[in-house]
Amino acid sequence: MFRSLARELVQDGPTRFRSTAVGLRRVAATCCSRGLGSSSQWRFMSGGVAMSRFEPDQQINYERIEDNLKIVRNNLNRPLTLSEKIVYGHLDDPSEIPKRGVSYLKLRPDRVAMQDATAQMAVMQFISSGLQRTAVPTTIHCDHLIEATTAGKEFGGPADLARAKMTNEEVYSFLSTAAAKYGMGFWKPGSGIIHQIVLENYAFPGALIIGTDSHTPNAGGLGACAVGVGGADAVDVMAGLAWELKAPQVIGVKLTGKLSNWTSPKDVILKLAGILTVKGGTGAIVEYFGPGVDAISCTGMGTICNMGAEIGATTSVFPFNKRMYDYLVATKRESIAKLAESFQENLSADPGAKYDKVIEINLSELEPHVNGPFTPDLAHPLSKFADAVRANNWPEEVSAGLIGSCTNSSYEDMSRAASIVRQAKAAGINAEAPFIITPGSEQIRATIERDGQMEIFESVGGTDTLKGKNGEEVKLSAPYGDELPAQGFDAGQDTFQAPPPDGTHVEVIVDSKSERLQLLAPFQKWNGNDIEDALILIKAKGKCTTDHISMAGPWLKYRGHLDNISNNLLIGAINAENGEPNKVFNALTQTWDAVPATARHYKASKIPWVVIGDENYGEGSSREHAALEPRHLGGVAVIVKSFARIHETNLKKQGMLPLTFANAADYDKIHPRDKLSILGLKTFAPGKQLTVLGKREDGTTYQFHVNHSFNSNQIEWFKAGSSLNRMAEMTAAQK
Repeated sequence: MFRSLARELVQDGPTRFRSTAVGLRRVAATCCSRGLGSSSQWRFMSGGVAMSRFEPDQQINYERIEDNLKIVRNNLNRPLTLSEKIVYGHLDDPSEIPKRGVSYLKLRPDRVAMQDATAQMAVMQFISSGLQRTAVPTTIHCDHLIEATTAGKEFGGPADLARAKMTNEEVYSFLSTAAAKYGMGFWKPGSGIIHQIVLENYAFPGALIIGTDSHTPNAGGLGACAVGVGGADAVDVMAGLAWELKAPQVIGVKLTGKLSNWTSPKDVILKLAGILTVKGGTGAIVEYFGPGVDAISCTGMGTICNMGAEIGATTSVFPFNKRMYDYLVATKRESIAKLAESFQENLSADPGAKYDKVIEINLSELEPHVNGPFTPDLAHPLSKFADAVRANNWPEEVSAGLIGSCTNSSYEDMSRAASIVRQAKAAGINAEAPFIITPGSEQIRATIERDGQMEIFESVGGTDTLKGKNGEEVKLSAPYGDELPAQGFDAGQDTFQAPPPDGTHVEVIVDSKSERLQLLAPFQKWNGNDIEDALILIKAKGKCTTDHISMAGPWLKYRGHLDNISNNLLIGAINAENGEPNKVFNALTQTWDAVPATARHYKASKIPWVVIGDENYGEGSSREHAALEPRHLGGVAVIVKSFARIHETNLKKQGMLPLTFANAADYDKIHPRDKLSILGLKTFAPGKQLTVLGKREDGTTYQFHVNHSFNSNQIEWFKAGSSLNRMAEMTAAQK
């Protein structure tokens, strides 16, 4: 009966479906709503597919994308890029007419992924929202708090893991119980790197994913639009609110030819970084297309997308192809592969789609690259690298190496590296510098151990012409690595904790005396007045990344304790007044002091302060603490020449004013000991400039205009004191 009815509705119904699979699923939904059969009966024949094996009740919703795109196509009346199809396919209201680089979009992501370092503060914010359970599939991944601090046969990975579990027991317990209480999947320490876990288990073509890590775009290798965000953005989505994003521009990268010899997928993004620079992708999605795409493996595409974060791109994405299909099958997701194949028309760009910029890279002519030092857009073809090292007096010796990381940690990556080591070992060559092996996941670790790659790495001490055991020169051949393991993946240990159906009985304990965890208190609302005579905490000169604003390293252990981690505020920023880090002039004591101590003094004295910055302020990791800390210590605004996208949004979320000079030359007008007033807040509106009035020590004044990118909704965040405060206001109003 069901099959007959389905055929009848598909043939005679008013809607023409683009694919039988999608059509049948629509029919199923219609029939269920009319009482014609149960959902379980229809699910079997309509091809309902779970997003992951860990969430059988969460179905992939390609119908939403297709329905949205029908409306969007009608409004825009032009071919769409793949990026637009995925992003606009997730619009909360598809009737809005998006304009690249201008419109603010309200989107409905499919899932949230958080790593342990950033998850602490995101979960703290979610707890303070008062909600009982996450509204979308959410996972926590314990990877960033594991450090490679031991070495040798009796130490290495197992010892690092054991040490991490002991050192971070309090944090892991907090995250584990919070995940259970609020319905989040929890990947225990030792599971692997978040991005590889997402690629292996959660990413799928056409998905919209947000993650609290700047390298979240790794999932673009499987055709997902995956964006790194701050924890407050993640909390919005977890709470069931739409996620806001300015409609990205789209940079098209046409790939031709085929990789060969020593060239690898990573060289594609290294080349692109040299072309676009660290801020060349800001506000844009990098979309790859062309015949060269099919010459790159799925995990290779993931590597390219992963490092798109280094050029400031919102994300990067590849069109669905056979390489993705095979990877899905290999990771036990054949049903998703088949579903994606049936939906393929919407998983690649339309013919004639227009990009804001197009860059062409011929893979056959691409040379291996080395990028850096100091900045990832300093690109050197390998043939020119030695000359650059000598010309710049850079260190000539490699002191340590890493095989793996979040960028190159797939089975193929490990296999290619192992092929080089085998050749070296056969020639009697051992490693002259220590190196660390970091498989991307427990599944990759178990599989390369089974297949012998781990043993071959360890046997040489963990390229072109080297000396063998007899003193003869040996030239190694280009590496080769199997894209997928011939014997399939070995799942390894079970490191996943699923949330219980009802987590209300779970107790999340945060010790009030803890130095690592601290429940959050709401920030104060805007007082309704302009900001008057704010002191300048620091005028930062040159590059000021999130690591300059909130350092990692030993500070990672305080990620869940806002007050303690605030003691690293801006300690890496270079003070324009004296050229030194962490040394600023305290206007109240008339002495030099550390940045955090000075900020605390101003806060205790109830005096607002601002930060002045240079270009691309806040680039790098999507470290939310870089926005939370200045707000916590009394900051009110950050005025710079330009912002990195994620950091600008993070500042808005916390009730700060991220402002840009209307005229970049006005940066030079400001002396670090001036007082600044920000005028026009009583009539604060989208697109309307604010005015800064500067007052020098001698009493003279100056003024200049500043721009902002706030929309109406974001202005409400500022007025409420933070986006979280605004959420609480809205929840209270609904009750």
